[in-house]
Amino acid sequence: MRAAVLVPAAGLGVRLGGGLPKALRELGDVPMLVHALRSVLAAPSVTAAVVAAPADGVEDVRALLARELGPEAPVTVVPGGATRQESVRCALDGLGAPFPVVLVHDAARPFVPVDVVESVVAAVEAGADAVVPALPVVDTVKEVTAEGAPDGTKERVVRTVDRASLRAVQTPQGFRREVLAAAHAASPGGDTTDDAGMVERMGVTVAVVPGSEDAFKVTRPFDLLLAEALLNRRRAEAGSAEEPG
Repeated sequence: MRAAVLVPAAGLGVRLGGGLPKALRELGDVPMLVHALRSVLAAPSVTAAVVAAPADGVEDVRALLARELGPEAPVTVVPGGATRQESVRCALDGLGAPFPVVLVHDAARPFVPVDVVESVVAAVEAGADAVVPALPVVDTVKEVTAEGAPDGTKERVVRTVDRASLRAVQTPQGFRREVLAAAHAASPGGDTTDDAGMVERMGVTVAVVPGSEDAFKVTRPFDLLLAEALLNRRRAEAGSAEEPG
């Protein structure tokens, strides 16, 4: 056993709309959660997953995953919590086997490439306590404040931030299991959306590996359009590869 992945999937995803938990919104008639699990479980190093589902929908999610992934898929479903942090902790508590490497992956990142997953696991196995995949920030970033803003505006620019050292962090984030467990034990009842940030606050160094543009997060309705386009492209490429030469 090398690595297991924890997938918090109990959030409503209010910004995305639609009235369903974000992880269960469909892409190409398949819930995002299913796409995300297929992506991470395609990595040879990942041999188990624990999904933290809405507390009142655990049986429905179990049935969904058994139908879409097969009854033998190495996926456990547990009740999640009221916050993402609590859901990650619930998933970690539900991981029975002694996996040395634990990943935390957003269900709303349905198309993370296998090489990104493998890079994260390999970095932890090479000695890192925590690892995040990330991309360079390409937009100009400005720090703003509402203090002293001119009449009729809400904010003013304080400074332009040098983006050369900035990175946009993705998932899966990888950890030595005991490090992630210690971080959650040190911050009970919190509402962090970044497990690597919890580890940083403990003084633990977080390593960085290259991320991928395909690993973007579906947060707003426009992101759904991008995800649908990527899915259609992948299906077209798969269809072309299956055609006889």
